[in-house]
Parts: sequence; structure tokens; C-alpha cells
Amino acid sequence: MFQHMGTKKTSRKDAILHPQRMKIVRALSNGARTTMDLLEMLDDIPQATLYRHLSILLDAGIIEVVAKRPVRGVIERSYALAPGKAVLKGDDLAGVSAEDHFRYFSTFAAGLLGQYSRYLERDRINLETDGVGYREVVLNLSDREFRDMIAGLQALIGPLLENKPNKRRTARVLATVLMPFDAPKKKDTSR
Repeated sequence: MFQHMGTKKTSRKDAILHPQRMKIVRALSNGARTTMDLLEMLDDIPQATLYRHLSILLDAGIIEVVAKRPVRGVIERSYALAPGKAVLKGDDLAGVSAEDHFRYFSTFAAGLLGQYSRYLERDRINLETDGVGYREVVLNLSDREFRDMIAGLQALIGPLLENKPNKRRTARVLATVLMPFDAPKKKDTSR
């Protein structure tokens, strides 16, 4: 993508961890979409803003143009996630401040809240039938047990990421948050 002189390229982490761009990435996670498809799906993002965000995601290598076709005198592009580029790894977040980590996590959590809110807007909801759930557990694991758990999850989920959308499959969001559990500090009652 063309860069204006003096314009700083957006980092991968900043390209992905923006509320509206996260919506675009989520929309593309279920297959290629045209700009018109995205405008219909993401009706809260104005057209000019959508084009700007697509440009940022293209420039950062998060998405790619996978098809072009002429439509009424203009070229319609179809966008898809670039393989393996929409996932942030440790190197992407190296040197990030605590404040930035909190901002990124807040954006991630807000995206989940938005997705859950849209689910609750359905005419009928049934958490059990729809496969909806949320829970929090504390696992006591050695470093080795933790690495084994992560490897097991990757082995289980990895092949499923290759599934292409079809009429028999329901797109589902699986969000994970792993962090050390720091118990709340006890209040000093000796005063």
C-alpha cells in the first residue's frame, strides 16, 4: 500500500488491537468478504472509515486482496486474512508498556462484550443449545503442566482452524485468557 511521506506505518499490534479493526478481522475470520459485504455486516462503521481501516490492515500485512472483479465501472476487491498474520505473538508485544497492555486487553474484552451483546439480541437464545458459556477456573499447574496443557489445546484446536465455512458449520468464537492468578491483597486490619 502507498505510504504518504512522513506517515508512520502502523505496527501489527496497533493494526489489530483497535476496536473497529478487530471487528473487521473477526468478520474476515469466517472467509473472504467484499467491501460491500463488510459494510452490510459492520453497519456501525461508516464507509470512509471502513476503507481507511482496510488500508491500515493491508499495509500491516494482516489482510490481503484475494480477488478483484469489475462491478459497474469500479474494481470490487475481496479481502481475506493473510495466513497466520492475524495472531499476535510474544515478539509483537515485546517492550509494550503496562498501560498499553491494559489498553489492548480492554479492546479485546470490549470486542467480546460486543459479540455477546449481538448474541443476546437474537429473537431466541438458549445458552445450552447454542453452545454459549463462560466460566473462570483457577488451575494449579507446574510450568511443565502448563506447557503440556497449551500443547494439548493447540493440538486440539489447531486442525479446527482450517475448517472452511459451510451450511453445516456454525461459526463460534473461542476466546482464551491465560494469566497468573494473583489473589486479592488482604486488608490491614491491625489499625
